[in-house]
Amino acid sequence: MAEPFKTLSAVPAPLLRDNVDTDQIIPSREMKSTGKTGLADGLFAGWRYTEAGGRVPDPAFVLNDPRFAHSAVLLAGRNFGCGSSREHAVWALVEYGVRCVIAESFAPIFAGNAVRNGLLPLALDKGAIAVITESHAPVTIDLAVQSVTAGDGNAWHFELDSEAKAMLLEGLDAIDLTLKHADAISAWQALDRQERPWVYSGGMEGEAA
Repeated sequence: MAEPFKTLSAVPAPLLRDNVDTDQIIPSREMKSTGKTGLADGLFAGWRYTEAGGRVPDPAFVLNDPRFAHSAVLLAGRNFGCGSSREHAVWALVEYGVRCVIAESFAPIFAGNAVRNGLLPLALDKGAIAVITESHAPVTIDLAVQSVTAGDGNAWHFELDSEAKAMLLEGLDAIDLTLKHADAISAWQALDRQERPWVYSGGMEGEAA
């Protein structure tokens, strides 16, 4: 289970680029295991460090700016998370401390991976993202009411489907969500066992010995 997402306030880090793909989020050379940990240092490694495979910070990259280091909110442009379906991209963001990416749009597979790992993919239009960026102020995200506030009186509503919202609010993955219906599943299985006992006998009815 992921950490439940309720409300979040943070100064957002502006990575205002379109088409940030999963190889840019976590280059393949940084994926040395199949686990969810040990990936934070490789987050945006191609941009964050001065040379490939190195660990000397590039001062021009936003996450190396002390104002935005380890910000829990990332601002981006269109089609964030495109490219491959690697879940490591989400794992790296979460391990680094990012709980929400605010972007104009997301690649669908990335958005699904994000929700299953407690990362909120929050879509706002370009104008709203510009206002948030220019305000230089913390944003406050309230998932229950689906609102974002920033600066003096700026507020926006964001859309999110009900299943994704429930998973984030409760810190559930797809299996956890299914298990919430365990009683109904068990009741169906009990009835099915009565109506089709041969399915549960270990062999098909009438099967030759």
